[in-house]
Amino acid sequence: MSKRLFATVAFTFLLGTTTYANAEVKPVETTCPFGDCDAAISFSYLGEVIIPTGTMENGLEFGGISGLDFDPSSGRYIAISDDRSDKGPARFYELDIDVSANGLKSVKVVKRVTLLDADGEAFPKNAVDPEAIRVGKEGIYWSSEGGGDPLIAPSVHVASSDGKSIRELWLPGEFAPTANKTSGVRENLSFENLAFAPSGAVFVAVEAALYQDGDKPGLTNGSLARIISYDSTTGEPGKQYVYPVSPIPQAASKADGANDNGMSDMLALDDRHMLVVERNFAQGFGNNIKLFMVDLEGATDVSNIASLARTGERVVPARKSQVLDLRAIGLTPDNIEAISLGKARDGTDVLILAADNNFSDRQKTQFYAFKIGGRWTAPGSAR
Repeated sequence: MSKRLFATVAFTFLLGTTTYANAEVKPVETTCPFGDCDAAISFSYLGEVIIPTGTMENGLEFGGISGLDFDPSSGRYIAISDDRSDKGPARFYELDIDVSANGLKSVKVVKRVTLLDADGEAFPKNAVDPEAIRVGKEGIYWSSEGGGDPLIAPSVHVASSDGKSIRELWLPGEFAPTANKTSGVRENLSFENLAFAPSGAVFVAVEAALYQDGDKPGLTNGSLARIISYDSTTGEPGKQYVYPVSPIPQAASKADGANDNGMSDMLALDDRHMLVVERNFAQGFGNNIKLFMVDLEGATDVSNIASLARTGERVVPARKSQVLDLRAIGLTPDNIEAISLGKARDGTDVLILAADNNFSDRQKTQFYAFKIGGRWTAPGSAR
């Protein structure tokens, strides 16, 4: 394999098995989120594709899908794996997702692309932890959580379609990890979220609060996650907003069982509205996945507030309104970490969700598709 690039065309490589839309899964419509009826949104379930852990794609295990986005220039999707160059080089895939108003039919791998560092080499093991990916005007934007030992800061990169590094965005100092855990990002709760607004602004968010901003979510408390707004032209960070992550909605079956909740991905609907995925895991129960619409209008710019937990200033968080609960409509989601708007072949505007299997035999790579309604359309569509 070339150290510079691995891209395999696989037009006939079909992943997974398809479960067609269940008539018992009713459409969900939120007519007036935040009391704003102009922001109405609806979801109609189109089906599921499951890819078992251990599925091989041209000699490399497929999985770890942590970010997904639609490329209007090709009509395909790009999906990033959160493999830390362990099973293979850090990489993303180009996928052909066959979906229409009649249902989600298949997911095919078109090619695999290795992400390269500034020297044009594949990232060494544990140098990056890819988490989110978006198609931007300049190229492909992707985030890394960082973390580990030694401490590696989270980062946002811009790459060309063949994986070559173009540049890296500047990181505000308050996000840098610290060994004594008094400030900065928490391990594995960092840059999970990435969104690209029509204006060109790039939004990046942590999964839960920075150490200096308060606690991570618990059963009786939420968490204050920061969203950074970047100027995509200069790469400079601008305003920061607060997203209020909900308390853990489901307790583990045992007192010492794994239990969490966090912001696992976000998607810009326009320059002020987003969809945010909150993902809960409760050991002995599984995952709860909820989608919230977020409105940044009127939210406080907290870029000059060193600590949300210790500030005396009045802070107004972004407003949020729940618009979809996957379990409440009869689905059994896995570890959903990716969200994308897309345009189906028949012109239908669709929302695609994807689950990260963590390369675990106890989990699966899972794709859900929904027809999306309201005023929201896929990238590249007339508005």
